[in-house]
Amino acid sequence: MVVTPELPSVPAPLKNIQQYLKVASTHDQRDCVVSYWCRLYALQTGLKLSTKTSEETSFLLKLMNWLEMTKKELHDNEAITNDVAAQAHLENWALKLFLYADKSDRASNFGKNIIQTFYTAGLLYDVLTVFGELTDEAAQNRKYAKWKATYLHNCIKNGETPVPGPIKNEDENEEDDINEFSEKVFFIQPSSLTITMNMFDFHEISVNPNSHSNLPNDEDNTSNLDASSPTDVNIFNPISTASENEGNGKTTCNLSDFKTPIKAEGGLTLSTEQVTKAQKYIKWAGSALNYDDVLTSILNLQKAIHLLTTGQDPA
Repeated sequence: MVVTPELPSVPAPLKNIQQYLKVASTHDQRDCVVSYWCRLYALQTGLKLSTKTSEETSFLLKLMNWLEMTKKELHDNEAITNDVAAQAHLENWALKLFLYADKSDRASNFGKNIIQTFYTAGLLYDVLTVFGELTDEAAQNRKYAKWKATYLHNCIKNGETPVPGPIKNEDENEEDDINEFSEKVFFIQPSSLTITMNMFDFHEISVNPNSHSNLPNDEDNTSNLDASSPTDVNIFNPISTASENEGNGKTTCNLSDFKTPIKAEGGLTLSTEQVTKAQKYIKWAGSALNYDDVLTSILNLQKAIHLLTTGQDPA
């Protein structure tokens, strides 16, 4: 948990960073890693957009001071101080959001919360660019998530029934629609949506049957949600730990220990980076199956096996 910074209104020239600051705010009490990196991305983007007025400079300095203070306070959090751990954390969460929204959409569960989940996933993929260029899969997910959010929003606004899943002939003015939508995007409360997670494989995501029963006709109805169920994980809290609800009941930001090397067969010792890369290959394999791309899934699994057994990255 982190303290939400007291920032003035975003100056007009910096309005494009408002959406990332809102995502950060919704995660302050849920996931300090996400809120930190969203604000860092907002700062980097703001510095590029700034016209150097005193108002803009003051705003960006306050944001910078918050980042410096938060980094010091969370100095023992690997996903704040280590780019590899941070990237893995954000990729994991962005993909969970994307897959959850995509599965709900394909099941014709349309509503404002699904629109927001798609769009939040797209924004988190933007944030991931602080670590370098996105992979092809991440770039495709980002484009699709933002487009789908815009498409669903427009359908609901115009009283039309959305088509589940991908649409072959997407609007030629897709980019303009997305930019227009981003200025109007709304944010649901962090506690108003839950998903059930399979403890062994986060790709196996099943929707709480009560969560969306009323959404097609009543998009804001959340009275049937059972947030207290031990098998439910709040959608704005990507990593749940056993100690999360202990002590004072506040959400913690503990991550798996990224520091400890893993010993494989034959005396091979895998470094943090190698383990993280193998996890990515496995994650991409699972994601490919969601799009019925068996070949890509097999190739990524083979890469993971090769890396874990030889210590060499085949990419």
